[in-house]
Amino acid sequence: MFCQKCGKDAGDEKFCPGCGAEMGADSSKPTNIIATSENTAGLFTYVLGWVSGIVFIIIDKRPYVRFHAMQSIIVFGSLSILNIILSGFTSILPYGLWFIPNLINKLLSLGGFILWVLLIIKAYQGNFYKLPIIGDYAERLSKNVKL
Repeated sequence: MFCQKCGKDAGDEKFCPGCGAEMGADSSKPTNIIATSENTAGLFTYVLGWVSGIVFIIIDKRPYVRFHAMQSIIVFGSLSILNIILSGFTSILPYGLWFIPNLINKLLSLGGFILWVLLIIKAYQGNFYKLPIIGDYAERLSKNVKL
């Protein structure tokens, strides 16, 4: 049986081992299925970066998912644009100086990967995790975009 309060599996216990709530007769299914699907959708907004963000901003109307989709579009879209710009600088700089934009690009890629993992984990945990500056902007945009 699943606890109606916290959703943990209590087995045949009379009280939930997670929160201590009394188990009722209708505790055969978890009640947090909607939250879990919302968390999973939030996770998937980050999986393919800005591409999956665009897909979810179009197909999902839940505020939690739309926020994470917009944050994904802004963060990973910006990183992609910076990558393209830095790659262009690498091609026009003299041979001895190409390492500077290349090094910056590698550092941005590493930071982007760490940020990607962090955002996936936070979205799946159900945290409304807003990045500084970008998160506020993503929140405003996710409420204003009508598709």
